[in-house]
Amino acid sequence: MQDQSNETPAEQDHRTEQTVLVMLLGDGQRIRSLDELVAEIGRRMETVDALAALQAAGLVHRCNEFVFATRAALRFDEIDL
Repeated sequence: MQDQSNETPAEQDHRTEQTVLVMLLGDGQRIRSLDELVAEIGRRMETVDALAALQAAGLVHRCNEFVFATRAALRFDEIDL
């Protein structure tokens, strides 16, 4: 994932959250490790911060090093707004 130099820090955070959630909802793989997400995104702190924000919003669960989308996030994805 490449940084967009014209993005504000808030926009970058938002984009990282979107990327993490898409990764958790996509390709049929429902459980990912933190290390997998970091390897794909490329920035550890931004990934950890995005997971914390998504967890606070009720969109992801964390179990030690593993992360997965909540039922609410899966259902929202199914609705396809």
